[in-house]
Amino acid sequence: MRKYVLAAGIIGALSMGTAQADDDVGCGLGTMLWAGQEGPVPKVLAATTNGILGNQTFGITSGTLGCSRDGVITSDAVAAAYTGSNIERLALDMSQGEGESLNVMAELLGIENQDKPAFFALAKENFSSIFSSENVTAGDILASLNEAMAADATLSRYAS
Repeated sequence: MRKYVLAAGIIGALSMGTAQADDDVGCGLGTMLWAGQEGPVPKVLAATTNGILGNQTFGITSGTLGCSRDGVITSDAVAAAYTGSNIERLALDMSQGEGESLNVMAELLGIENQDKPAFFALAKENFSSIFSSENVTAGDILASLNEAMAADATLSRYAS
């Protein structure tokens, strides 16, 4: 019975045109199987399933599994992917107001060189609100960082 349920889920997922892919884990069968669940464990399981099965490439080329064939990679998507992959290093760098990963984040957000010191200071000053919990996601981090930049006279032009 379990095999039939899994097969039905896979067939249903394959036949779906486009569903909403998770910002942290992207599209793929793992995203479909773990849809609607919250927290880091389901996200890790979804990302692991997507990675192990290598199905995102299939989903993107076929326009199934919640993937879009005509999507454009945006700087927001790149920043989210970078944040998700470097969350611990970013936390360390933001807490210190300097570091390589924080500099890369500034580059991805389009922060100009003359404004980077202000960005680094803002990240350090707002560290506790940016990393507000142990279970913070890349999306949470970027939203909090964006909110802090929007309230800053120098950095508000970089806020989306």
